[in-house]
Amino acid sequence: MATLDELEKIAKQVRRDIVRMVHGANSGHPGGSLGCTEYMVALYFEIMHHRPSFDMDGIGEDIFFLSNGHISPVWYSVLARAGYFPVSELATFRKINSRLQGHPTTHEHLPGVRMSSGSLGQGMSVAIGAALAKKLNRDPSLVFSLHGDGEFQEGQIWEALMFAPHYRVDNLICTIDYNNAQIDGKCDEVLSHRDLKAKIEAFGWDVMVLKEGNNMRAVVDALREAKSRTGRGVPVFIIMHTQMGYGVDFMMGSHKWHGIAPNDEQLARALEQLEVTLGDY
Repeated sequence: MATLDELEKIAKQVRRDIVRMVHGANSGHPGGSLGCTEYMVALYFEIMHHRPSFDMDGIGEDIFFLSNGHISPVWYSVLARAGYFPVSELATFRKINSRLQGHPTTHEHLPGVRMSSGSLGQGMSVAIGAALAKKLNRDPSLVFSLHGDGEFQEGQIWEALMFAPHYRVDNLICTIDYNNAQIDGKCDEVLSHRDLKAKIEAFGWDVMVLKEGNNMRAVVDALREAKSRTGRGVPVFIIMHTQMGYGVDFMMGSHKWHGIAPNDEQLARALEQLEVTLGDY
């Protein structure tokens, strides 16, 4: 387990990795990746019991599914920093023949990745299936998943939300990155969720609201609380409020950084704001 200071140092380095990876490929999705950094770092370095040695079945360990696969930069960085593969491999992001594709894939046999997640809306269904498999195997470990708020405009999400409470999938913790920003603008303007908490509660979930998704202590505390609520007959859902592009001032809060890469000057400005803590790749 890591201290809060250690977690924050890892998060700073992960943010450096993100902007450098996307700049190096001249493509990718920095905004959501930067916004979810605290969550991903807390999950892999404090909350989940997992094995970097990695096997696809994940029996006897907590497992994670990234449904909004376009924020692969943050996941790749965290996996590498957690020991799943060499940190130096981050330099191959989105390059020809790289295992680090723009959206995570399984055919490249990348440790830590158990599903391809380019198409939005599918990750919760997969996570529910994995959670049910753990129950059948009498495996007490948990399943975690992360979703984008724009993704909740997909119909399959709502089928999954209906299914999990009905079948008492209570070893599952799903989190939505609620930054109110998607590729075409604010979610409220593209297709509003309205009262998301009330909707998900109406489907039978135990819903938590994390107001400070870019505060490491708040994220760790929320995930610990979510774990304590598992095993009670219903799945757990976290509405996590974050800011797109968090940590880089000119990216923060703007949907325009959903899927574009910083140029040389912008990269330099970003790196000035992000401290080197673990060493660049």
